[in-house]
Formats: sequence, structure tokens, C-alpha cells
Amino acid sequence: MGKLDEIDMKILGSLHRDASTSIPKLSKDLGLNLSVTYSRIKRLTRRKVIKQFTIIVDEEKLGLPASAVVGVNLDPKQRDQALSEVGKLDQVRSIQEVTGRFDAFITVRGKTIEEIYKIVAEDIGKIPGVNQAETFVRVETIRPDVNFKIFNGS
Repeated sequence: MGKLDEIDMKILGSLHRDASTSIPKLSKDLGLNLSVTYSRIKRLTRRKVIKQFTIIVDEEKLGLPASAVVGVNLDPKQRDQALSEVGKLDQVRSIQEVTGRFDAFITVRGKTIEEIYKIVAEDIGKIPGVNQAETFVRVETIRPDVNFKIFNGS
């Protein structure tokens, strides 16, 4: 597998900011030939450096302005089943297993903070294997620009 270079990093950064950017626009912005840009994106996708092209939904415009991250502690014997049940809840947007004080962080969306509380207390908190839950209400989301760099592994 060939190494990634600065051009690959620039393509990744641009697509990370806006995956809907057309290849002609991307080529022009980066000063590259159209066919080079296209083949680079195809190669990055084939090598699974690019896993998928996706969108970010403004859930506030869907009537779900409240968001929280819920730190949960799990019974190790029921971990898989508990996380599977959590993942079935309509309000859950992501589950991230972590190390440290909590076993996982669960991101949830709702219409109000009260609805978030209800989701945590009545849905997540009652799933067998969820021993404890602590809610952190989102007040703002900051999405920084990511500039990918080549790392030499040292």
C-alpha cells in the first residue's frame, strides 16, 4: 500500500469540511488536474482511508434542539446487551466506549431538556446492565476545521 502525501491530506481536509464539494471545484481549489483529483479520491476510498461520504443534519431544524452526552457505567457481564438496547433507542445518535470514569458516552437528542431527562431516567437508566448514568447537557457545538497532516510514526 502506497504512502499518503500532502496532496492526499489536502483532499481529505477539503472533503472533511464539505463532502459535497464537486470534483471540478476541488480540483480548481487545490490546483490539481481533474483526473488526478478523481483518481486520488477513488484510491483513498478503495484503501478505506475514506470510509464514507455523509452529511451533518441540523437537528434543531427538525424540532430536536436539546442535546446531551450521557456517561454510563455498565455491568461488565451485561455490557454487550446493554449497549445493544441503548442503540435501539430513537433518540440515541452515537455510542462511544471509553476508558476512565465512564464505560461509554451516549449522545442523545430531544425536543427539550425535560425530554432528555426522561430518556435518561426512564429509558437508558432502566436498561439491564446500566448501573449509573450522568447527563451533560450540550450548550454549544464547535466544529473546528481539521487539517490532516502526514505523521512519520515516531
